[in-house]
Amino acid sequence: MQSWLLAVDRFNAAIGKFFAWSIVVLTFIITYEVASRRIWGQPTTWAFDASYMLYGLLFMSAGAYTLSRNGHVRGDFLYRQWSPRVQAGLDLALYILFFFPGILAMVYAGFWFFELSYETQETSSFSPDGLLLWPFKMIIPITGVLMALQGVVEVLRCWICLRTGEWPQRQSDVEETENLILAEAEANRVKVDPSKLNVDEAKL
Repeated sequence: MQSWLLAVDRFNAAIGKFFAWSIVVLTFIITYEVASRRIWGQPTTWAFDASYMLYGLLFMSAGAYTLSRNGHVRGDFLYRQWSPRVQAGLDLALYILFFFPGILAMVYAGFWFFELSYETQETSSFSPDGLLLWPFKMIIPITGVLMALQGVVEVLRCWICLRTGEWPQRQSDVEETENLILAEAEANRVKVDPSKLNVDEAKL
């Protein structure tokens, strides 16, 4: 099972990293728009639409990737103090009560938005030459499916932790500085913890 969990992690990470390149495209588009407006005096009629679509694409495509790395925001000042089993029990309840209902609603509504946009060939109303919106709206249900798939993996991790008392391994490639500092502080605390020393060592 662990190999399957890590395979889903890698899959969602690959998708997130692929679409991360949209930030490069977004940078070039904004640079071109600024140069076109300020230097040549000819602002584009499509850069605004393209920029918010690319930003939305970047934001949406990173959702499952972030979940696979356990990177979404939570109340860590409380959460980190609890035992793994308590953490897993709370996570499992929240996934069942809130995560999956919200994600399934997102998939259902997102597909309806995409279908309507495709049938009407909807274009953006924010610029004279509005770009087609259905490719952008198609990302909503796709993101929902990827999030649901990663959610199943996280539920299985909660179940494993409840049984074993330890969180199973997950894929990781980037660590926040805060986490590294906390891990180092914990390691140093264990090294000098008096309770770990015998009587003779404590006297020294």
